[in-house]
Amino acid sequence: MNLTDPIGDMLTRIRNAARTSKESVDIPSSNLKVEVAKVLKEEGYTLKYEVLTKRNKKILRIILKYGKDKKSIITNLKRISTPGRRTYVGKGEIPRIMSGFGTVILSTSQGILTDNKAREKGLGGEVLAYVW
Repeated sequence: MNLTDPIGDMLTRIRNAARTSKESVDIPSSNLKVEVAKVLKEEGYTLKYEVLTKRNKKILRIILKYGKDKKSIITNLKRISTPGRRTYVGKGEIPRIMSGFGTVILSTSQGILTDNKAREKGLGGEVLAYVW
């Protein structure tokens, strides 16, 4: 399988698993995907993540989080910067999602950060995704 947008594939798998109330989702692992999963966990969108090895391939398993009414904490995930159209923002141009209730995931010179952490550090970068 040749994926041209691995982060887009990851977000789609998470979105589909959340809509069907799956407990977890398995994704082919990479360092970038692990960093995005780390941000999702730190922001409270997922319970945990782990990297497993199956048949000599690394798999990223993300355990999804649900509320009391069994609705997913993740309402939606949206890929912003794609391989065909990169989207970059400066430190003063970082968007706010859902009036600050959503999260913007950015790829900066200091790694994968949320919009709030990037503002604190005075960094801009590539807008990977919106999560709310």
